[in-house]
Amino acid sequence: MSTDKIGISVLLLRGGGLKDSGRRILSHKYDEIISLENLCLAWEEFIISKKKKLDVIKFSKNLMDNIVDLHFDLVNHTYCHGRYESFFINDPKRRHIHKASVRDRLVHHAVYRVLYPFFDRVYIADSYSCRDDKGTHKAVEKFGKYIRKASKNNHRVCWVLKCDIKKFFASIDHEVLLCILQKYILDKNIINLLKNIVESFCTDENRNIGLPLGNLTSQLFSNVYMDVFDQWVKHDLKVKYYIRYADDFVFISDYKKYLESIVAKIQEFLQNNLKLSLHPDKFFLKTISSGVDFLGWVNFSDHRVLRTKTRQRMFKKIQKENSEESLQSYLGLLSHGNAFKTRKKLEFWGWLWA
Repeated sequence: MSTDKIGISVLLLRGGGLKDSGRRILSHKYDEIISLENLCLAWEEFIISKKKKLDVIKFSKNLMDNIVDLHFDLVNHTYCHGRYESFFINDPKRRHIHKASVRDRLVHHAVYRVLYPFFDRVYIADSYSCRDDKGTHKAVEKFGKYIRKASKNNHRVCWVLKCDIKKFFASIDHEVLLCILQKYILDKNIINLLKNIVESFCTDENRNIGLPLGNLTSQLFSNVYMDVFDQWVKHDLKVKYYIRYADDFVFISDYKKYLESIVAKIQEFLQNNLKLSLHPDKFFLKTISSGVDFLGWVNFSDHRVLRTKTRQRMFKKIQKENSEESLQSYLGLLSHGNAFKTRKKLEFWGWLWA
């Protein structure tokens, strides 16, 4: 399928790499990804916090032999991604995780080490998921900044259109994703390796769709996929105040009718270009003065409070774990909003443990 058939109207490719007819392409080659040096560096990054895992210990016993064997499979193009181990976690809602083998996850890290720096320079500034020096805290801080700008420091009514993609990871179309990647990457060997990874997992027997929750590459691919939407929002819709974190995104304006007018355009673009749909139950348009639930906080014009479910879950985990590390982590979280009473309660528990 060509990009014309897909209908991707925005491929304003920026960032590092070589220029090709005014757009940026990846300058790295396949040999750099599969080199022994890159595989060894990828291993060092992969084993952080995983040294005690049984599958990692087993792979480590013949580490260099395993890495060299993997390297030669990649060199000879005989590498084939294996199957996944399937299990569920509750964080907080029930999620279906698919875990690849250590060998395959090492390939994921090797790919990520080379591709992430390039794509990170391509993304818009207000994409905050799975990026260095970004994250939920900075997204929420920028949200507050945009609210103040759009409302002229609370002198105007400020509206927020909040959207969420329905079954995001499970709905990512493989063919569309690979077509997007080919606009950035000319090396066919890299594309074939990425295709090997992408097509190793599927959520529908009749359609090649879905990325596994658990793959490092899924974080990269999902951002590359949604960057097409981000670029369209900024350059075609020309939305000034827009923030995206994974499949959650918000549009901010002091003009309600404008936000109402772009809803149909958003739905049409997502469906026609990315084969995605808005979640009907996680879609709303409301004023900031009524409180906007975004990334774990209920945000108002001049302050934010922790979402009730987030606070309840936090207390439940603290009581169960009795961990100083978890306590400090939650105290750090609370420092980003108005949570004086909650902080004092947590600090009191910490004093009891001491």
